[in-house]
Amino acid sequence: MVAETNSRANPGPALAVAEESDRQPSAWRRMRLWGAAHAVDDLYQGLVPACVPYFVLDRHYSYVAAGGLTLAATLGSSIPQPFIGVAVDRCRLDWLAGAGVTLAGVGLGLSGLMHSYVAVWLLLLASGLGVAMFHPAAGKSARVAAGDSTTAMSIFAAGGSVGFFLAPVLATPALIAMGVGATALFIPPAVLMGFLLYRKRLQRPAARDVSHNGRDRWVPFLVLTCIETVRSVAFFGAITFIELFWIRHLGAGKSLAGAALACFLIGGVAGTLLGGRIADRVGMVRTVQLGAIVAIPALVGLRLTPGEYPPLVFAVLAGIALNIPFAVLVKLGQDYLPTRPGTAAGVTLGLAVSIGGLLAPVLGVAAEAWGPQGVFTIICLIPLVALALGAFLSEPQK
Repeated sequence: MVAETNSRANPGPALAVAEESDRQPSAWRRMRLWGAAHAVDDLYQGLVPACVPYFVLDRHYSYVAAGGLTLAATLGSSIPQPFIGVAVDRCRLDWLAGAGVTLAGVGLGLSGLMHSYVAVWLLLLASGLGVAMFHPAAGKSARVAAGDSTTAMSIFAAGGSVGFFLAPVLATPALIAMGVGATALFIPPAVLMGFLLYRKRLQRPAARDVSHNGRDRWVPFLVLTCIETVRSVAFFGAITFIELFWIRHLGAGKSLAGAALACFLIGGVAGTLLGGRIADRVGMVRTVQLGAIVAIPALVGLRLTPGEYPPLVFAVLAGIALNIPFAVLVKLGQDYLPTRPGTAAGVTLGLAVSIGGLLAPVLGVAAEAWGPQGVFTIICLIPLVALALGAFLSEPQK
């Protein structure tokens, strides 16, 4: 009776527990939807390199023109993201995520229906801009939904890896059967996801909770950005040359080379999810450092293991290791800039990753000189740079 009386007199703790238990399922539902939205958005990033060869075959573009299409999508998605992040932090732009994923899909989908190179180039630029619009707004809202859970944030980050992996899997059969005009088949997912985000208004709770206490720490954020750039150089270098490594160095067929790429990308999805769980147990900085440490033997094993099939194991392990820090870096960046979560997401999810992709041609020079095996020798050394930079990180202030 006394306990019941006290509970009625002071319902605060009991009410807080009840509210928290009610809030958890809703938060996880929001995170799953944000992860799905990220998958749809980054599907269109992955579709660009998958479609470019078919523009060459069907539209008879030169290799220089084909490279220009990739450049258009990359410029649209990389350069605007930090500026969009600043705008998201200063204004209530909760519609940008839904509008961005829709623009990304419509731009890419219409590109295959156009015959003018200028029109195709502009549509792919617009598609990249849609990707740039999505990441800061979605990253900010996903962070609010995730709270302090890096595991929850890893669901959002892993969605992007899933979308990138699904792009060639879904696009290649359609492009082979229908030609480059098959890009139009990928418009409906973007429109549906854009409508769903607008209808659910998932960004609205985040927009009411945009101010966070704390001081922005730009120096560790700069170090973190360098680590993400270094990580993305290794990641994009691997996905660019792993099939050539299997074909020209290991002597495998094209189907097995494609399987090697799939193994690496599947490992990337698993590593993103695993990194979130590890960070919730040992801390974010240690997880970033751990990713760099385990990447070294995984990449060395991939480079040196003989045969066609045994290196597949190391392809999975390398994908896991390189992506263990991915979601952690996104959340850690937002913790370093607590008053600018949109800006942090725009840099870690957009600019730093895109710089890594833009630097991949430098590895192409190494491939010309030493073959794809020379590229993977260089990639084995890259985690050492990330490990050295990781020594300058510190856990964010609570």
